[in-house]
Amino acid sequence: MTNVFQEGLQRLGLSGELEAAFLRYRQELLEWNTRFNLTAIKDPEEVMTKHFLDSLSLLAIYPQDEATLLDIGTGPGFPGLPLKMARPHWRVTLVEATNKKVTFLRHMVDVLELEHVEVIHGRAEELGQKPAYRSAFDLVTARAVAALPALLEYCAPYCRVGGAIILPKKGDLQDEMAQGKRAAAQVGAVLEADTVVDLPGINDGRRLLTWRQQKRCPEQYPRSGAAMAKRPLG
Repeated sequence: MTNVFQEGLQRLGLSGELEAAFLRYRQELLEWNTRFNLTAIKDPEEVMTKHFLDSLSLLAIYPQDEATLLDIGTGPGFPGLPLKMARPHWRVTLVEATNKKVTFLRHMVDVLELEHVEVIHGRAEELGQKPAYRSAFDLVTARAVAALPALLEYCAPYCRVGGAIILPKKGDLQDEMAQGKRAAAQVGAVLEADTVVDLPGINDGRRLLTWRQQKRCPEQYPRSGAAMAKRPLG
C-alpha cells in the first residue's frame, strides 16, 4: 500500500518523510469516522490515494512554495490539509458548514501541529460577503461540492485578481463545462487549463480545471444557496 503512496509523493517531488504524518491523519480519520461519518471512503489504501494523493495532485499544476489558500466545503480536510502538510509555508483557510467536521479539522490541526491554518465553521456564500475575505487568496479550491457554475460563484469572490481557482472534477463534463465557461465570464474568471490527474492509484478520469481570475468578482456574488439553485449562472 505505502509503496503506491510513496511513488505518488515521488512523482510530485515530495519527500517520503511526509508519509508518517499522512498515516497519522488516516488513523485519526478512520477512527473518528466510526462515530461521525466523515467520509464514505473507508478502505485504508483508498484513503491514501483517493483522498491524500488526489488532494496533493493540485501541486502538479500549482507547485509554489508560498501561497494563501482557501478550501471551500473542505469536509474532513480535502484538499486543504494535505496541501498544507506538503507546503508548510502556505497560509490555509478551511471553510466547512458541518460542525462535526469542523471539530475534526481543529483536532487534526492540533495533532499535526500545523501553523497558519484557520478553520471556519460557516457557509461560503455568507463568508464571501465579508470584506476581509474578498479577493484575498492566491488559490481557491472546492472539491466535490457542486456543479461548475455554483463552484465558480462560490470561489471567484475570494480569489485575488491574477489568482487561480482549481476545481477537481471527473466524468463527462461537456455540458457542465459549457455552462461553467459562461458562468466564469460573469464572475470575472476564464478557463486556463484542463489537466488529467496522472498519479498512482488514481485512474478514474479525474481532472483539474484551472481558472484564472482576470478581474474582481462583482459584488453581488456569491448569492444565497437558494438563489444559485433557482437561477444558476451560465
